[in-house]
Amino acid sequence: MTQSVPQPMPPQAILNQMLMGYVVSQGIYVAAELNIADKLQTGAKNAEELAAETDAHAPSLFRLMRLLTSLGIFSRNSENRFVLTPLSECLLSDRSDSLRDFAVMMGHKGHWRVYEETLYSIKTGKMASEKVYQMPIWEYFAQNEEVAQIFDKAMTSFTSGIAPAIAASYDFSKFETLADIGGGHGILLAEILSAHPGLKGILFDQSYVVEGATGRLENKGVANRCEMIGGNFFESVPKGCDAYLMKHIIHDWDDELASQLLTNCRDAMEVGATLLLIEMVVDESDEPSFAKILDIEMLLMPGGKERTEKEYSELFENCGFKLLKVHQTPSPMNIVEAVRV
Repeated sequence: MTQSVPQPMPPQAILNQMLMGYVVSQGIYVAAELNIADKLQTGAKNAEELAAETDAHAPSLFRLMRLLTSLGIFSRNSENRFVLTPLSECLLSDRSDSLRDFAVMMGHKGHWRVYEETLYSIKTGKMASEKVYQMPIWEYFAQNEEVAQIFDKAMTSFTSGIAPAIAASYDFSKFETLADIGGGHGILLAEILSAHPGLKGILFDQSYVVEGATGRLENKGVANRCEMIGGNFFESVPKGCDAYLMKHIIHDWDDELASQLLTNCRDAMEVGATLLLIEMVVDESDEPSFAKILDIEMLLMPGGKERTEKEYSELFENCGFKLLKVHQTPSPMNIVEAVRV
């Protein structure tokens, strides 16, 4: 019997699938919001059982699960019951590297609405978030506790997933004291300190933020090696450390504000001290990358940008640093290493 050879999809079909990408994004969001992965952790279930546990409409939930199953996010067994796959296991809420909270943020209306004004940002270069919310995004978070909590949980989720990869991809043991600037609740710093027992740390962020880090540092057994300091990094940062770390901080800001922040770090550092930025470095080729997607998020939301290696080098040079190396990690993140000159 002659087997038919699969025909390549025509350009129209490929583009159609891309245009409908938001259907997939919203579908994953709904599955995360309904905690479908958690419901399947105890065993396979059909749509009716899942609907009863999530207060959903069973036929509609089946159609969503059928879509997500076709994408490999879930699977079906011989009894037509849905089961977890490696992809949906990433939505389990009890995993340290869970993406469940990140999925909720990406699909929540507080985030989703901004993308309605993508055209505005492309035409003006201004933040779509400010047009939608009529205020800067950080001020909007301050006035909307629910959205702020969703954002904070998403950032915790993302950082928890990459922290082990960062800690294992660079020799932090050569430093005496590492300052994590804008380090939030200390997830990354705690992981690094745990992996390098001779290292001391300083966790620096707004006072109300670092207050929430105590439990995590204690759970990691590193609280006795970590000092917590509250402050505003646009005013100053702690002085005298031999290494300074910032994860997903510089990409939040345009070149002017990023330069102000880097200058504050330079003023606190001795010549020869090390600066480490944990960021996604944009590949200048035309290959697809997560960094190029996140770059649009930065344009629309906080007004920042993802940068190429060349752009980081120029930014550093203008602020008293020299780029040494961009380190790869087994995660989407890079470690951008520079030295104070």
